[in-house]
Amino acid sequence: MKVGLYFGSFNPVHVGHLIIAKHVLNETDLQQVWMVVSPQNPFKSPSSLLNEYARLHLIQTAIEGEYNLKASKVEFDLPKPSYTVDTLAYLTEKYPKNEFSIIMGSDSFSNLSRWKNYNVIIKNHRIHVYERTGFEIKNTIEADIKILKAPLLEISSTYIRNLIKENKSSRYLLPENVLEEIIKNNYYR
Repeated sequence: MKVGLYFGSFNPVHVGHLIIAKHVLNETDLQQVWMVVSPQNPFKSPSSLLNEYARLHLIQTAIEGEYNLKASKVEFDLPKPSYTVDTLAYLTEKYPKNEFSIIMGSDSFSNLSRWKNYNVIIKNHRIHVYERTGFEIKNTIEADIKILKAPLLEISSTYIRNLIKENKSSRYLLPENVLEEIIKNNYYR
């Protein structure tokens, strides 16, 4: 099976993430997209993150009923911080019949050469890159990439967290069932 791995903190998952995941499925030969919750991104401070199990639950809630989207907690049991190269090695060994590729924005792609063992990643995995405003796609590292012109919304999880903290509406930025879970559990207050 061809699986696209969409890594992120998803703090929280929002409609922009879901639009990208569905767009990638519609525009590539991928059969599934796994939304991989990163418990600790080496480039982000862990203090601002909601518990990883809560973030996983919010993704599961958001994609309920979607057969080709999956919430993945694979990095929960791997050493922290999470490094994509290690996760890919683990998944390739655990699921040898699957072909894994990566989904990322052009902002992340522009920093890929700073990632741990990035050369191993680009040697063994295709990368689906969707354009982000202000980040031109330059493939100077000669990765196997597919460029996608995804519909982009200028929404960020930080913006949503701030709205929630300020007791302002985040309706329409989050799936309704995710917003209900956030309110019910008093997340991001």
